[in-house]
Amino acid sequence: QVQLVESGGGLVQAGGSLRLSCAASGRTFSTYYMGWFRQAPGKEREFVSTTRLSAGITYYADSVKGRFTISRDSAKNTVYLQMSSLKPEDTAVYYCAANSDFSRSAKDMDYWGKGTLVTVSS
Repeated sequence: QVQLVESGGGLVQAGGSLRLSCAASGRTFSTYYMGWFRQAPGKEREFVSTTRLSAGITYYADSVKGRFTISRDSAKNTVYLQMSSLKPEDTAVYYCAANSDFSRSAKDMDYWGKGTLVTVSS
């Protein structure tokens, strides 16, 4: 059974930092893209960042470029999202997602985690 388990969400003040983790299990993800989407209240789920576990390929949404950094530990099937200079508009549920091909579209993802809430106070 494939599982993606997120951790690391919480409450932080604007300008602060948080690190999210996503651990995958249940299959080999070495050639998969693993990354993050987020969904704010009343909004659609949007792409944040993704990386290919077997190679140092990364993609970011323009809204987080320069503030968020995605990294991976392929031996542990784990990806991390280091979030810095957080803004109130970053408040959302952050979901880990994995798929076999690169895509920025939520509908293309093969697997999803249950999400972790990030709240940024002003």
